[in-house]
Amino acid sequence: MIRFVGYRLLLAVPTIVLVTFLVFALMALSPADPAVAIAGDDATPEQLAQVRHDLGLDDPFLIRYADWGWQALQGNLGVSPVTHQSVLSDLQFRLPITLSLLLLALVFSIVIGVLLGTLAALNRGGVIDWVANGVTNLLMAVPPFVAATLLVLMLAVARPLFPATGYATVTAGVGPYLTYMTLPALALAVIPAALLMRQVRGALIDAMEEDYVRTARAKGLRTWTVVGKHAAKNAAIPVVTVLGLLIAQMLGGAVVVEKIFAIPGLGSASVESVLTGDLVTLQGLVLVVALVVIVVNLLVDASYGYFNPKLRTR
Repeated sequence: MIRFVGYRLLLAVPTIVLVTFLVFALMALSPADPAVAIAGDDATPEQLAQVRHDLGLDDPFLIRYADWGWQALQGNLGVSPVTHQSVLSDLQFRLPITLSLLLLALVFSIVIGVLLGTLAALNRGGVIDWVANGVTNLLMAVPPFVAATLLVLMLAVARPLFPATGYATVTAGVGPYLTYMTLPALALAVIPAALLMRQVRGALIDAMEEDYVRTARAKGLRTWTVVGKHAAKNAAIPVVTVLGLLIAQMLGGAVVVEKIFAIPGLGSASVESVLTGDLVTLQGLVLVVALVVIVVNLLVDASYGYFNPKLRTR
């Protein structure tokens, strides 16, 4: 298992290099001139040339990328030419906000998806199964920005149960945190919960048809004991795999949801950096998001050892 995790860590290095290089190349090929976005449309050619020199845009592409990579290895992601603040310190402020939002959305997704999926699997072909499938089909048709808008209209405007905008960190207390983060977390959890429900249902149905489950049932064990002690653990591997992919998907959804709810997380920072042409902040964001996704995938891979004991000796 240690060798397996170590191999995954080695693969993370070229992944980060490739992702950041591709984003760097796409920004270099973009027709938008960040110098114009920073200096303004009325800037003189001399002012534009000075801004390009300050940003290092007049250097060759590979030299710019190599210099950025070397500085990033030393923990220096540069200074934003727009806000004139350290990119690292800005991301250190925004990252916990986004991670706390994703964590709450993940909890909602797991509770809704696992509960509906389990009920549907145990009542295969029945009324509960049809209702659960209908609910998931409906949820999958609602993108995060539509879900966010509907939640604000229903639970913040029509019935002011939750605030429409703003945020609170976990350190402010569980009550304020849930008050501000429930609506955006639900908006992010809509599609992942539906996808997770389908995966849980399919995996659990397959597990319940195995011989060891029939043997457990023949011994007279209760249904929930058979599911919780025998079937669920073996059905968890494909579910956990999909869960890792859904976390990456929720990171993308956070871009829109954070903007709608005025949450100063990584999603809001990415929108602002694109609109202002802040390439320094945008490149730092790409690196942080890539690291988060790699850590999530590593945790998913490591969890296989718990659900499948055969992998622990590899």
